[in-house]
Amino acid sequence: MDNRQEVREFLVSRRAKITPKQAGLPAGTNRRVPGLRRGEVAALADVSIEYYSKLERGALAGVSAGVLEAVCRALQLDEAERAHLFDLARAADGTSEIVRPRRRVAKQWTARPSLQWTLDTVSEGCAFVRNGRMDLLAANRLARAFYADVYAGPHRPPNLARFTFLDDNAHRFYPDWGLFADTCVAILRTEAGRNPHDKELHDLVGELSTRSDEFRRRWSAHNVRHHGTGMKTFHHPVVGRLTLAYEGLEMAAEPGLTLTIYAAEPGSPSEEALRLLASWAAAQETDSRPRALSTD
Repeated sequence: MDNRQEVREFLVSRRAKITPKQAGLPAGTNRRVPGLRRGEVAALADVSIEYYSKLERGALAGVSAGVLEAVCRALQLDEAERAHLFDLARAADGTSEIVRPRRRVAKQWTARPSLQWTLDTVSEGCAFVRNGRMDLLAANRLARAFYADVYAGPHRPPNLARFTFLDDNAHRFYPDWGLFADTCVAILRTEAGRNPHDKELHDLVGELSTRSDEFRRRWSAHNVRHHGTGMKTFHHPVVGRLTLAYEGLEMAAEPGLTLTIYAAEPGSPSEEALRLLASWAAAQETDSRPRALSTD
């Protein structure tokens, strides 16, 4: 991805979101741009307008951490946006590999046996491993049943972004589809900042941009986020509505991968639905196993 263009579009989009009132500035009249003017951001960051304009043109190479922090404060960036701007600066310097090593993996990534054993010990929740491209790389039986529609797709590894934007079943599976779509794109945007030379990510973004207007519109917004914990509601085709808590854990042994676990509140209807789903998954697995021939 073009780093200068990414920087330019990100900074312009963040500047457009901050009103003069939010920045503690007089609104004035005859404002021709949404949000703040370049000069106002420069003043808030205590840099010259010429220098800030250079940054907003995408020239982040060599910029100091102090200046980046000042720009973050001026634009009132949250933690995910701040991290994204620093990732873009590292990419501009060509130091991304030094500061944040990128995983170099074969296309057919395989979970270590010990990792799969660990996932399989989670018997009452959905446990799975994904990368920043939203590929499902490993999962326990309940997670495979939970994402049955995703696994039914033609692509390997299954990909949550493709499912969200290219599979009609996603609108049923995600009752609040727009929220899930926003989150999905924000995760991909964050990954693009961390790994700007990831060809598979480029290809995925290109495919989704070509085939989905909804994706293309969200991608152009340049929103990023950290996706660690919270609650989500789903509508599963087998067991119906589920409201689940999730925890996302960065894997120290596998940089760039996230272990996510979905769990239901004890005693809730969602807990019972997960139990039903587990029973269904076990029955499906049993039915698919070859049966021994009778010797009678």
